[in-house]
Amino acid sequence: MGRMHTPGKGIAASALPYRRSRPSWLKIEASEIKEHVCKLAKKGFTPSQIGVVLRDSHGIGQVRNTSGNKILRILKANGLAPELPEDLYHLIKKAVSVHKHIERNRKDKDGKFRMILIESRIHRLVRYYKRTKQLPANWKYDSRNAAALVA
Repeated sequence: MGRMHTPGKGIAASALPYRRSRPSWLKIEASEIKEHVCKLAKKGFTPSQIGVVLRDSHGIGQVRNTSGNKILRILKANGLAPELPEDLYHLIKKAVSVHKHIERNRKDKDGKFRMILIESRIHRLVRYYKRTKQLPANWKYDSRNAAALVA
């Protein structure tokens, strides 16, 4: 699948293990994994950061295979899920930083064009999240108030 605003094809990906069952060498229980996930979320880690910490520090490759639930589902069940989806949050954060750059550098036409592309991706994602009911129907992205969303 191609990229949205660039000519690249993007074929790089991680190779998941064929077997979806729990590894035999893993000694940690599903309840302990859920405790680790909740503890890291309370410290302020995002779901992807939690996955990286569990992989690197505890040897848990796929949380879903070992605990039976994905990280975000565990967080939602415990009321610790972020209010904005992670990909939308990072796009808004990028838009805020580009907006600050454009305010300082008024003549940067390419920066302004890139800002338009970033905001179009934000609007596309918001449309998807409203359709799947992950965002409320009246939620609206506003570039003037975006800094408050990611602060």
